[in-house]
Amino acid sequence: MNTTTSVFGAVHLGYIVIETNRFTDWRRFGTDALGMHHDALDTDLMRFRLDDQACRFLLRRGPAEDVVATGWHIDDHTTFERIEARIRAHGVPSTEGTAEEAALRGVERLLRFPGPKGITQEIYTSPVTSPDPLRMLASGWVTGDSGMGHIAITSTKPAHIRGYFDTVLDARLTDYIDETISGVKLRIRFLRVNERHHSVAIAAVRGLPIDPVRTRVQHLNIQAATLDDVARSYQRVCELGFDMALSVGQHTNDKELSYYARTPSGFEWEVGWNPLVIDETTWEPTTHQGISVWGHTPVGQKIVDKLDQFRLGARSLAHREETVPALSGTGIPDD
Repeated sequence: MNTTTSVFGAVHLGYIVIETNRFTDWRRFGTDALGMHHDALDTDLMRFRLDDQACRFLLRRGPAEDVVATGWHIDDHTTFERIEARIRAHGVPSTEGTAEEAALRGVERLLRFPGPKGITQEIYTSPVTSPDPLRMLASGWVTGDSGMGHIAITSTKPAHIRGYFDTVLDARLTDYIDETISGVKLRIRFLRVNERHHSVAIAAVRGLPIDPVRTRVQHLNIQAATLDDVARSYQRVCELGFDMALSVGQHTNDKELSYYARTPSGFEWEVGWNPLVIDETTWEPTTHQGISVWGHTPVGQKIVDKLDQFRLGARSLAHREETVPALSGTGIPDD
């Protein structure tokens, strides 16, 4: 198997696995606030759908209150086996998912292997589609060739994480954002695996090996079909009493208009609209100053929240971040 042939463009973010004990709050958040389709499987499992794919978010009962796995849709079996061969060539263990695990995720074939920050990475082919009509408040969500959105993480080892996704999925650097928040300088890297501006964002504090976020992910993103869907879901989030992290705004780099709500598990959830699509023939990475052209102002943030972030950052100094060194590449500086 030739492992050097690029898999770029044949990879799409397909599903997310979340572990939580707050099922009632999550159901209200996902359906009544954001407007997704909900399927209750049993008392310990539920799923959300965005489209005809049977599962986009799998929630299982457990204490983590965090994302525990990301699933990548691979276009064909040849590409799937090429990625599998890369994992094994680097000496990293991988596990075939059981038939039950694949069915829960709405896929026919599943491979699992370690990922950065303890987030298990899963690849699959042939997603199962559901014959049941969607029951949701949103008019629709954008998935397709771009995948279903993106994940954003904070890291003390951003170059290692970039190297990981380059090694495994041939991710390409789209651009950077430099931002200063409360005197803390951040650099954010944006990686793409297809035409979507980014499927993975990696934020790091410049000059300090600290991670101010408790959860493995800082936020998840899904793309609404219409601007009206964004506005209506924003209103529902507020009316139902869920915390809003950042108000509506527009990003500097991908031009997406969005807001950030805080999930029942504590990490944030971005609902966005109309990000630009990358043209591979002309795109060149650049650096943007600030995350937003306008808006995205913090909502209801108190001094205790700031202190909590500093406390988490200090605590992170005592914990080694998981980076999967065998897959993290070499020669990429922590710029």
